[in-house]
Amino acid sequence: MTQLVDNFQRVVRYVRISVTDRCDFRCVYCMSEDMTFLPRDQVLSLEELALVAKAFTELGVEKIRLTGGEPLVRRGIEELVEDIGRLEGLRDFAMTTNGAGLVKQARRLREGGLQRLNISIDSLDEERFKKLTRTGRLQKVIDGIHAAKDAGFERIKLNAVILKGRNDDEILPLVDFAREEKVDISFIEEMPLGDVSEHSRAETYCSSDDVQSVIESRYRLLPTTETTLGPSRYFRMPDSETRIGFISPHSHNFCSTCNRVRVTVEGRLLLCLGNEHSVDLREVLRRYPGDIEALKSRIIDAMVLKPEKHHFTTDGDVQVVRFMNMTGG
Repeated sequence: MTQLVDNFQRVVRYVRISVTDRCDFRCVYCMSEDMTFLPRDQVLSLEELALVAKAFTELGVEKIRLTGGEPLVRRGIEELVEDIGRLEGLRDFAMTTNGAGLVKQARRLREGGLQRLNISIDSLDEERFKKLTRTGRLQKVIDGIHAAKDAGFERIKLNAVILKGRNDDEILPLVDFAREEKVDISFIEEMPLGDVSEHSRAETYCSSDDVQSVIESRYRLLPTTETTLGPSRYFRMPDSETRIGFISPHSHNFCSTCNRVRVTVEGRLLLCLGNEHSVDLREVLRRYPGDIEALKSRIIDAMVLKPEKHHFTTDGDVQVVRFMNMTGG
């Protein structure tokens, strides 16, 4: 089998595929309050998305994560999950979601072959949650977590972006919530994607080391070598099955072991989250409809563009102009 290997001998085994740029939330670190979304004809169809997934698995990719925007607002997402869930060679099939749609959709997603869920939750206070998401309702997310557990999802993971002065006082409550629910949780440093007006990133930056210190004021953290092929560094607590993860693009750069690429909803193959290096897959998909070999050839040729590392800074500068919802969360 042909493998995807970049110029630094890193093997790509994981692709994150954005299925929509739309979302029913407007999280302050992800997008502006007034967003202009892509016209429908610029968005990859469900059939095109399924072909992209198939091409990557035939090139040795073992993990696919569906992202957005919010993937559960994409019409037909259940059918896409079923198509991808049948692919040979896929060892890990996951989705990142805000959780609000899981009460209605969790069971069918699980039956369709989706294996794991990452659910974003940055606050356990209803009013603060509303401020951070602008439109979200906390109880819908909590109900979604319960629906996912009832549907049989295992190793559910919560994702929390910690912003100094906004929700850094909720680190321990979020850990306690994860322990009570018997799910994992990862704390994520904010990434400088898109020019946000809601806050100064230089002022709200909170490092993983700061978060870890707060957690260790109450719980002993034991480092592990566990991996889900993603960037999280995992720790365990002696008295709980809950794992604590840290995703640290600033303070603990993980570029040397990067095994990931991303496909945006408009079909751009991004070789690095923190750079604009990309290749247009939509052009191939529409010039040669259904031709998986032409698509695979374009993906293979793109590997030479994967840079050695990103250059995120903590001074608030925006290195990448696209918002996170355009990138795939």
